[in-house]
Amino acid sequence: MRRRMAFAKSPGSVSAARRFSRNALRDLPPNALELVELMVSELATNCIRHSNSAFDVLIDRTQDDVRIEVSDRAGGTPTVRSPGPEEPRGRGLKIVEMLSADWGVEYHTGDGKTVWFVLSTAAQSALGLQDVSSASAETIGHLPGPASDAITPCAAGG
Repeated sequence: MRRRMAFAKSPGSVSAARRFSRNALRDLPPNALELVELMVSELATNCIRHSNSAFDVLIDRTQDDVRIEVSDRAGGTPTVRSPGPEEPRGRGLKIVEMLSADWGVEYHTGDGKTVWFVLSTAAQSALGLQDVSSASAETIGHLPGPASDAITPCAAGG
């Protein structure tokens, strides 16, 4: 299954991207959907906040995994940060790095880039899913409250 949707350069597009992902992958276990929604939210937020760009979300699902790509139309280099507890932003890519099986950045000719991640549904089925709330605060850093429909805290770059 492969689905793509374009989103406007608008804070409301972050929640729309989460809904698109949830609807496209609604048969995943609830904890896997939470992971996808969190990571999509972080990457979509980066597009709005740091790239000041519209963006596309591509979902490519196989029997064993889900690959999600978030592409913008701007330059810049996404950077994994490790902010201190007093810093309200900068954890988005760290969250993606910790919760995904793999992730990376692909740069397009001209402007634009794609940040992607893979969630291994086969491995999670065999091992059991990690609840999003059990992620180590020491590893990620202080996490603010749950993501809302507003722009959520995210990593620099994007």
